[in-house]
Amino acid sequence: MQLRMKAKSMAEHVLALNAGSSSLKFALYELVEDRRPSMRWRGQIERLGDAPRLLAQSAGGRSVDRQLSGAKTHDEAISAFLELTREYLPDIHVRAVGHRVVHGGPVYSEPVVVDEHVFDTLSGFIPFAPLHQPYSLAGIKAAAAAFPGTTQIACFDTAFHRTHPWVNDTFALPQRFYEKGVRRYGFHGLSYDYVSQKLKEIAPGLYDGRVVIAHLGNGASMCAVSGGRAVASTMGFSALDGLPMGTRSGQLDPGVVLYMMQQEGMEADEIAELLYRKSGLLGLSGMSSDMRTLLAADTPDARKAIEYYVFRIRRELGALSAALEGIDALVFTGGIGENAARIRQMVCEGMRWIGIDMDPNRNADNATVLSTDFSRVRILAIPTNEEMVIARAAARMA
Repeated sequence: MQLRMKAKSMAEHVLALNAGSSSLKFALYELVEDRRPSMRWRGQIERLGDAPRLLAQSAGGRSVDRQLSGAKTHDEAISAFLELTREYLPDIHVRAVGHRVVHGGPVYSEPVVVDEHVFDTLSGFIPFAPLHQPYSLAGIKAAAAAFPGTTQIACFDTAFHRTHPWVNDTFALPQRFYEKGVRRYGFHGLSYDYVSQKLKEIAPGLYDGRVVIAHLGNGASMCAVSGGRAVASTMGFSALDGLPMGTRSGQLDPGVVLYMMQQEGMEADEIAELLYRKSGLLGLSGMSSDMRTLLAADTPDARKAIEYYVFRIRRELGALSAALEGIDALVFTGGIGENAARIRQMVCEGMRWIGIDMDPNRNADNATVLSTDFSRVRILAIPTNEEMVIARAAARMA
């Protein structure tokens, strides 16, 4: 009886995890009134396997920055996180752990409680996302070991896009490939989910309309949303498609890959390394994958990389507007979308023909509404919060 009373008195929390190849991002939320998640700590453990470092900040402003002697694996990273909670939050009880899982395949369109069957199904999607899915699964295994008996919940980057019509879901390949799962999945769905719900709060009329959301960061994509439902995405079968990114190529003629194989003698692993890690802004500029560095450099190659990046955004914006049969709002999000006023300005300057008219002062101030009062299309900047989407699912399903 005493043990039960002690557990009941503990503050209930949910944990959101995002496991990458060399990092583990986390956000810890207390469940307050109506089981609403309220963030208490967030941070990451970076450079796993090399020189691991824990960076964290509490909602009250306390910061932690420490080197870790261990933390070479995801299990050890979660152990380091547990040490942090024991030090600063000894009274917590984690009810559920939510995970960002990149790929839910054609099966999952909603968050799901992970059991052995679900885990095996997600493992079957590794060929669809070989550079991402294994780390998502490693995070789930590590959390299950660290929090035995706690509900583990998978939240999918692909789920938001499962409402695509068939024409935006398929490739012009023999039907057997579609049946095997070769489809246009789309990614960054957790970000699009959050931004769509935020838009519903602050501008419900726009939420009900035709919206293009530009998630611009180290990874970048755009999504056409109608009435809160995804219609089309710039990303397709993989997270390589569409816009150029920090180190990823974006859209590429398949013939280029054939050329690399047949004429350059490149193997699949070499091509994957080139397209995922040595292309995009880094490959174009020969300097950096970081937009901040390129904007500050102002060299010819940096300018070329930025110009191509902006051109592709404008091109995709036109295409997604066509898929929506018009556009009522453009929303910028992600690290570049939220903070790089110059990039937003360059994008919108080329799109006045579609009804987009940006207010330069609002844009320079990083305001929420960036359009002029006379713009037919509203322009907004909304910070994304993928961890909150995960936490809400975990709170709901705990």
